[in-house]
Amino acid sequence: MPVLSLPDPPLEDALDLLNTGFECGGMITLVGECEVDYDGRASSHLPPGERLVILKPDGTLLVHRDEQRKPVNWQPPGSTHSARIDRDRLIVESVRSSPHEEIEIVFETLMQATLLELDDASDLALAGSEEDLRQRILADPDVLEAGFKAMVTERETAAGAIDIYGQDADGTPTAVELKRRRVGPDAVGQLNRYVEALERDPPSRSIRGILVAPSVTDRAEELLATEDLEFISLTTEESGLSQGRSSPNSEE
Repeated sequence: MPVLSLPDPPLEDALDLLNTGFECGGMITLVGECEVDYDGRASSHLPPGERLVILKPDGTLLVHRDEQRKPVNWQPPGSTHSARIDRDRLIVESVRSSPHEEIEIVFETLMQATLLELDDASDLALAGSEEDLRQRILADPDVLEAGFKAMVTERETAAGAIDIYGQDADGTPTAVELKRRRVGPDAVGQLNRYVEALERDPPSRSIRGILVAPSVTDRAEELLATEDLEFISLTTEESGLSQGRSSPNSEE
């Protein structure tokens, strides 16, 4: 919850907010025009621009622009924050001791300064991950198809590691690639590279390739048929796994 929020604050008031936040272990957000200098394993300079700066009580610092997911500058947990005013500019510093890295943020103007105290002790519970799919298939291989036998996970090939390598009911070697979200042609290409790598290993024999994901794009479905690969739709839900299937030999 917000403890203090200051729109268009004078720099002195923003400095008081920062020092209060540092002392009480709060989360601070600053929005304004600033330039950023980094010095450490390399060095960089970000010219003036309007940005969002987040200072977390664990020492994390993030500098965000108005685009992209990742911060343009950051410091990891364990860094030490400080602030001061110099020549009518608010200067925020964050220092990491080992290895030594330092970020200096110079604000000419501030549009918003906010101090928050958040209560969040919960751990993230990840559901529907690729590992979850893998464990369900290993526990009940028939969820993939009747008679499937999983032999090894992370089977190494010249093209990379296969999520699950096994045999179908007829004893045909089968490579299974798992994805937790709807996928496109890239995932099909990845599976095809695994299959081709296996087929090059002696003794040379036909390999089945099965892509497992909630769904695929139209282009991916076309590519699956072209490369003689298969797709099985599996999604993790509270009620279990929902399943669908398509293959280049299907009449559906």
